[in-house]
Amino acid sequence: MASFQARVPYVRPLRYLARPSQARVPSRSDPPVDRGKPMFSDERSRRVVFVSHCILNSNTRADGHAGVAGVNRRVLELLMQLNIGVAQMPCPELMCLGLDRGDVKGGERPVLLENTRIRAGMKSNRSAEVMDAMIAQVVAQVEQYVEHGFSVLGIIGINRSPSCGVDTTTVGNEEVKGEGVFIERLRTSLEAKGFYLNLAGTKVSQIDEALRSIRAMVEKSEATYAKAAGRALSSEFRDA
Repeated sequence: MASFQARVPYVRPLRYLARPSQARVPSRSDPPVDRGKPMFSDERSRRVVFVSHCILNSNTRADGHAGVAGVNRRVLELLMQLNIGVAQMPCPELMCLGLDRGDVKGGERPVLLENTRIRAGMKSNRSAEVMDAMIAQVVAQVEQYVEHGFSVLGIIGINRSPSCGVDTTTVGNEEVKGEGVFIERLRTSLEAKGFYLNLAGTKVSQIDEALRSIRAMVEKSEATYAKAAGRALSSEFRDA
């Protein structure tokens, strides 16, 4: 499991304005010293999830595959209720194959047949290069959040998708258990850096199940961070 840094309160070191020869030992009668505030102690929750692009913008979906007009409101409303920030990942299919996925007649095919064709396109060497560049940016963002003590609570993908499937994807004209091409590459890259994030899959046609999955992902991730923070604080007390 990734070693998450605990949120130990940061105290800025006291710096005297006087020269060393003029410095004196503070006394009880002195007014309180302003030691400064820790970074990011404003209104932000310091909690974030990464989501597939089309959860916030269904206009990137393949022709005939969009289940909502624009935003998946149920997913967004849940994350807003939980005070979790939403980091939108780029759409791998849009960037690798284009909005028409390389075939203007793709929308005339049944969804599973079109998904299978799209999956083949996402497995090309060119698509792999484009995805790896996108993934590097996502991994860099995760690194920054974790480095500064934020809780990265997971990744939300799109089940059945040939690219962003989490629990299921499309292979050989069938919906099967497994991950999409992009999610698999992303997870592998994160784990190579020591980040073992939890994932949740969504489907517009199974939204209640999707929301339960997201809640479970968040709860599991928060429990992991709480354990890591507890271990770090115990270490602080032992070393004090």
